[in-house]
Amino acid sequence: MTRTLPRRTLLAAAGLCGLWLASAGMAQAQAPAWPTPGKPIRIVLPFPAGSGTDANVRNIARMLQDQLGGHPVIVDNKPGAGTFIGAAEVARAAPDGHTLLYTIVITHTQNPHLYAKLPYDAMKDFTPLTQVMKSATVLVTQANAPFSTVAELVAHAKANPGKLNFASYSAGSTSHLNGELLMQRTGIQMVHVPYKGTPEATRAVLAGDVQLYFDGTSTAIPQIRAGRMKALGAATPTRVPVLPEVPTIAEQGVPGIDIVGWQGLFGPGNMAPELAARVAAALRQVVTSPEMVKSIEQQGAEPSGTSGPAFAAIVKSDHDRWGEVIRAAKIRLD
Repeated sequence: MTRTLPRRTLLAAAGLCGLWLASAGMAQAQAPAWPTPGKPIRIVLPFPAGSGTDANVRNIARMLQDQLGGHPVIVDNKPGAGTFIGAAEVARAAPDGHTLLYTIVITHTQNPHLYAKLPYDAMKDFTPLTQVMKSATVLVTQANAPFSTVAELVAHAKANPGKLNFASYSAGSTSHLNGELLMQRTGIQMVHVPYKGTPEATRAVLAGDVQLYFDGTSTAIPQIRAGRMKALGAATPTRVPVLPEVPTIAEQGVPGIDIVGWQGLFGPGNMAPELAARVAAALRQVVTSPEMVKSIEQQGAEPSGTSGPAFAAIVKSDHDRWGEVIRAAKIRLD
C-alpha cells in the first residue's frame, strides 16, 4: 500500500496551492461579488448540535462573520445517515460560495467505498476549500491490560486468537478501519464491537467490555492522563505533539497504520476557481488565526489551513488509501 504521495506530486500540489492562494487577491476583481449583500453564508454540518465538530464550526462561523464586517454566517445542523443528508444538500447547492460543508474525513474518503450508492459523488460534487485541522488517532487499552506495547499486544493476541475485542464509535468509522488495518498488518484476529459514538466506546473500554479502541486524542488524553487508560501507540506518521512519549505504531514495527484524520470545509462542485480562491483565502485566515489555532491545539489536534489543490490532493490520496483498506477487509454497510 502506498503510504504517501510521491514527492513530485506533493511538490506540484504545493506549487499549485501557492499560485492558487496568490491569485486570491486578483480574484477580488474577477470573481462575482462575495458575499452577496443580504444573502447569508450557510455552513452545513452533518452532525448534531453539541458535538465536537459543532463547536469548531461555530467558532469558525463567528470569526468569519466578524472578518466579513458582520455579514451573517449561520451554522445549519443536518445530522444523520453517515453524513449523507448534509453532504448531499451542499452537493446540490448553487456554487456561489453561500453554501459550504464542514465535515470530517469519512464523507469523502470512506463512505464512497462503504456504500454502493451515495446521494453525491465525493470527487465531483464538491470543491475542497480549506483543511481546518489534522486529528490523530491513538490505540488505547485499560490501564491494567496485560500488554503495554504493540509488540506485546500482538503476542498476546496470537496466544489468545479471537479473544480480544476492539471498539469503534461506529461501523465503517476511522476507529473501526484502523482496527481492520491492525489485523491485516499483523495477522492477528480480533472481534469488532461497534458503538453509537465515542462516549459509549470509551465506557466499554473502561468497563472491560472491550480491550482496545482507536480513539481520538481529544477524548483519549484525559483518560490517559488520569491513569484510567494507557496508550499503546499513535496511528500517525510521526509522534503526536501532545503525547510525545507515545511511539507511533510504525516505530514499533507495524507500518501502514498512519492515515491522519481531518476536518475541512468544502463548497459545491463547479465553483469558479476565482471564487473558490477568494472563499478559501477568507476561511484560511480564520483557521490560522491565533484564537482558532489555540482552540485546535487544546483539542490535541494539529492546525492546518492547507487550501485549494493541496487540500484536494490530500482528499484524493486518503480516498484511495481507505479504499484499499475497505476492499481488503470486505466491509460493506449497504
